Amino acid sequence: MVTRLLVNGTATDQVGALDRGLAYGDGLFESIRMVGKLVPLWPRHMQRLAEGCARLQLPPPDPAQLWCEVQQVSQGLPHAVVRISVTRGAGERGYVLPASPRPTRVVAAFAPPPVASAVHAAGVRLRLCELRLAEQPLLAGIKHLNRLEQVLARAEWNDPAIADGILRDSHERVISATMANLFVVIDGELLTPALDRCGVAGVARAEVLAVCPQARVAELGLEALSTASEVFLSSSVRGILPVHSLDEWHYVPGTVTRELQQHWHDLGFSMEQGG
Repeated sequence: MVTRLLVNGTATDQVGALDRGLAYGDGLFESIRMVGKLVPLWPRHMQRLAEGCARLQLPPPDPAQLWCEVQQVSQGLPHAVVRISVTRGAGERGYVLPASPRPTRVVAAFAPPPVASAVHAAGVRLRLCELRLAEQPLLAGIKHLNRLEQVLARAEWNDPAIADGILRDSHERVISATMANLFVVIDGELLTPALDRCGVAGVARAEVLAVCPQARVAELGLEALSTASEVFLSSSVRGILPVHSLDEWHYVPGTVTRELQQHWHDLGFSMEQGG
């Protein structure tokens, strides 16, 4: 349930029917985990939002204004997930870009999703999705508003014991989970899939790569996951989640996973108690 919601700074839940975000998915969003008034990954969220706006030729919002609105919608919540959505705003019918766009800015606060403490300790169960992600290098990495691929992939299962699904591209390369980025440890090396053709480059993924300079971005086939000694997901909302199984393959959370969980805890995310 939405706790607070602002549209262009005004307390309302109404967005124009001609908004290009609704008509074409013409925009971006960020899902941000807050701890009280603190946002440990705020700089990374703002960097990705700015880079996405540049890619879409979309006027970027003012980070200071967003910060004020984030604080406003989350007021009184000890923990919150804030979603910032930015669209190109209203426009005439057709794909041509408005000559003078007036972006729509939506800032909403939600209660964080429940994550049992045992999940961070023992890990989650994954499945392999049948849906393949389409390749579009221009949109690869950014968090644009069109998430239909993820919606359809998530519709493939309804077993509550399965936390997420692994997505591949049309060349059978492993890309990510539906709601998180993926990391594996193979022969002692930390690897994460390349996202230059499709997928979302998460801010949590960026944090892991920054604090683990030995980590490597690589093309990974499904067979690589069968040889991994550790597998975990990274998410700005759910943190570092160990994976204990992917279909018939099983894993045990190891040293790399536990060290990164401790890093998340040190950033201020109190839900990280896996070690």
